Amino acid sequence: MGHVFSVELKSKTHVRSISISNEARDRVLFEGELEGVAFIGGSMLEVRGINGVLRVELGQSETRKLMNQMSSIRA
Repeated sequence: MGHVFSVELKSKTHVRSISISNEARDRVLFEGELEGVAFIGGSMLEVRGINGVLRVELGQSETRKLMNQMSSIRA
């Protein structure tokens, strides 16, 4: 089973457009103004925006890899 994610917006007025299709070539894009980023419970990455929140479940290996990448960027 793959990882899960969710997108939560404060209001539908913050959505310009959305398209959901069964076609493989169609895409969905979410954009927003970043407010903050945090790990919740050690495996949930939470990206907070002005008008909503994106949560992505990460495994321990993905979390370690992401943290290592962030450390090397800061160095």
